[in-house]
Amino acid sequence: MSNPRIYQQSHFSVNDTVKLSDDAFGHVVRVLRLGNDDSITLFNGTELKQYQAQLVDVTKKHASAKIISEQVLANESPLEIHLGQGISRGDRMDFTLQKSVELGVTKITPLFTERCGVKLSGDRLAKKHQQWQKIVISACEQSGRALVPEVMMPMHLNDWLHEQTQAVKINLHPRANHSIMTLPSADIEQHHKVRLLIGPEGGLTDEEINEASTANFQEVLLGPRVLRTETAALTAITALQCRFGDLK
Repeated sequence: MSNPRIYQQSHFSVNDTVKLSDDAFGHVVRVLRLGNDDSITLFNGTELKQYQAQLVDVTKKHASAKIISEQVLANESPLEIHLGQGISRGDRMDFTLQKSVELGVTKITPLFTERCGVKLSGDRLAKKHQQWQKIVISACEQSGRALVPEVMMPMHLNDWLHEQTQAVKINLHPRANHSIMTLPSADIEQHHKVRLLIGPEGGLTDEEINEASTANFQEVLLGPRVLRTETAALTAITALQCRFGDLK
């Protein structure tokens, strides 16, 4: 791999030399087999910059990188999308997180719903949360994003529905009157924020849909076909980015 992008929670400055974290070292040296003088790109996930660096002092146990130059990035969408995703089984949730990050979401909250079918608690919940955040980081490394979206701790749907926000709140529904392309745009154009609710496999129950409506979620239609949960999330994000974001 030529000049791979690597995430590390560090402060970077040109001409400084930083020791690679255990995760970064493992990926760069053990997996990619890079060595002294090889080039990598570093970013810390909190600023719109990335840093060109050269590997130095590479051993079997550690490595450092000398920061050569910095580059300001401008590839974040003007639309902030907070995805509330009903937790799905197996690789479907991982796939949804990965691809939604590539499409530009800024925050993700996994949601426990009536039909999510996934039981998580205690250590298992904490490990799953860490795994999801690592998937998001990898998606940022691959897609060139500098800011790493936060995966919030999973929460129950009803609690998420009633959080205070300035965002326009959207829920997919097959009998809705509006599509994303005909959704009234004034509020979105004012705040540039959307909360997107996606149900799990099997969808939301009627009671959950009614609760979302009570919490001022607007129902929108994606099309005449029934979409799987991961397809629905990515289709809705794409439509939102096409109309209000940076997909043209």
